[in-house]
Amino acid sequence: MKKVYLDHNATTPVHPEVLEVMLPYFKEKFGNPSSIHGFGREAKVALEEARERVASLLGASSNEIFFTCGGTESDNLAVKGTAYANRKKGLHIITSKIEHHAILESCKFLEKEGFVITYLPVDSLGVVDPKELGKAIREDTTLVSIMYVNNEVGSIQLIEELSKITKEKEIYFHTDAVQAMGKIPINVKKLNNIDMLSMSGHKINGPKGVGAIFIRKGVRITPWSHGGHHERSRRAGTENVPGIVGFAKALELAVRDVEDQNKHLKELTEIFYRKLTEAIPDVILNGDLNQRVFNTLNLSFKGVEGESMILSLDLKGVAVASGSACTSGTLEPSHVLSAMWIAPEIAQGAIRFSFGRDNTMEDVEYVASILPEMVSRLRSMSPLYAKEK
Repeated sequence: MKKVYLDHNATTPVHPEVLEVMLPYFKEKFGNPSSIHGFGREAKVALEEARERVASLLGASSNEIFFTCGGTESDNLAVKGTAYANRKKGLHIITSKIEHHAILESCKFLEKEGFVITYLPVDSLGVVDPKELGKAIREDTTLVSIMYVNNEVGSIQLIEELSKITKEKEIYFHTDAVQAMGKIPINVKKLNNIDMLSMSGHKINGPKGVGAIFIRKGVRITPWSHGGHHERSRRAGTENVPGIVGFAKALELAVRDVEDQNKHLKELTEIFYRKLTEAIPDVILNGDLNQRVFNTLNLSFKGVEGESMILSLDLKGVAVASGSACTSGTLEPSHVLSAMWIAPEIAQGAIRFSFGRDNTMEDVEYVASILPEMVSRLRSMSPLYAKEK
């Protein structure tokens, strides 16, 4: 049976070149970078070379890059660390309704600690209006955190406009760029109003369990883990040297190939969307075909429940994700799609197709060929769709 992986926003396969550079640090060069003997110094050199490489690729200074275990930890450090370090200035934080749960749950935690959170709305395309941000800012606002690219619908936020507003008000701006890395050129020297930026290795064909955060020099932030002086006392714990080396290589490849990959992915997703809409009635695009990263398509098939589609496609060797949260044990629709004012019955039928560098036109042809019959069969069992017809 043919296998097609279309869930790259969840995770990606490790690139062969990434694996190759990691392998020596599991065996021959296994030292702890905090040790002062030769084994440790060898690991320390690799760690700092990776830091320099990541900084260079982002237009940052090496002392502004801190390695973490992934995007979630980076988000937690940015939100909680900045909130606590600046609580004397104010307790108000602004984010959006469509953030990753790493941001939303951090904000919920802070609310219990006495902080006040404003959750900005988005439009029907999943984009925050800069005017809404301007209206939400208060005298006691200390941080704004808006994701660069949404993980469910692929919508790209107006980061330059949003961060310019916060800069003028002397408010810190953080962006979760986990889904943007490798899909959008990012240079923090040019995006000079961004104070913090979160990254993750396994979204860019790197290893799991490693990420980084850019923290611009001068940002006041409280460490969120304690136990040692690692990462210049910003993040305690022995550094994941193999992972960090792999992350740096993955970012290098992602930055190098971003233009070619965007061209490739744009062609695949546009042809895929056209084939589906020509062959299947009542297909709804959640988001926008243009204001998105080109690897992501979020589609609802009217009258079909998302989990049924996931299971049916899985039986045919195709991996996708649902736009609803039913796969996590709840019948509630996706918080992202709800914030976009998409009706619950449409949100429940949403499927996220997220393509990657290894996907081919053959993959597109295969999935597009099996979906019409599958949707038709599921709709025939749907009393809701039958009633509408």
